[in-house]
Amino acid sequence: MRDTLRGIVELARLGNCVAAGVLTATGAFVAGAGGAAFSTALAAATTVFAVAAGNAINDYFDREVDAVNRPDRPIPRGAVSPRAALATAVGWFAVAVAAAVTLPPLAIAIAAVNLVALVTYTSLFKGTPGLGNALVAYLVGSTFLFGGAAVGNPHAVLVLAALAGLSTFTREVIKDVEDVAGDREEGLTTLPIAVGERTALQIGAAALVVAVAVSPLPYLTGTLGAAYLAVVGVADAVMLYATYESFADPAAAQRRFKYGTFLAAAAFVVGRAVVIA
Repeated sequence: MRDTLRGIVELARLGNCVAAGVLTATGAFVAGAGGAAFSTALAAATTVFAVAAGNAINDYFDREVDAVNRPDRPIPRGAVSPRAALATAVGWFAVAVAAAVTLPPLAIAIAAVNLVALVTYTSLFKGTPGLGNALVAYLVGSTFLFGGAAVGNPHAVLVLAALAGLSTFTREVIKDVEDVAGDREEGLTTLPIAVGERTALQIGAAALVVAVAVSPLPYLTGTLGAAYLAVVGVADAVMLYATYESFADPAAAQRRFKYGTFLAAAAFVVGRAVVIA
């Protein structure tokens, strides 16, 4: 019983769930949540349970691959049966839907699209050249947009969502380059396998250049002040260096890239906090 409960918790990947919930709350804060604390909490809860359900679904579809590559995962090691994992995912999806139904229509629409994307990622898009990367990028960017929509001001986080999405696409491409050997063995056709590692990294770098180019917009439009520009400038520099580094050492670059994405999100929080102080 203890191993079963532990396995169910592992299916959710709590770290990822909490991180996604924090991103949604960040989007709501940047959008000016103000007195919309309840809507912010509902949106964060929706994200947490939706991500948990999506992770469980992914484990369900990946159970045969995990039996070879990740035998310690809950389903391969026998802690949770495939049917139980599927039932758990359905339950978590139900909680996510229940949390979302009182949110504004746009937030509900984003939640519905994301739920479908989470369910279809492994079965349809994972390993498809570029599409899997783009879907993950959209999901990360949309967490901020979902937070903004939940408090009725999605326009305020459009740049944040775009920056997060484009930078995530770059990081996902770098990760695929790092995992080329294992993905080939699994029969996946990721972007670097399809077009070559260097070309894939060049595509990822182009996406990041677009993200860096749009990052000053909140300052230029007067939405956020100089504090935002200072922090996001550091974030841009870290991510650009990590992308350059990825051509020689994808593993190190991917780790460094995460710091840049966290700094970028922090830039918006700092910028918003200074504005309302």
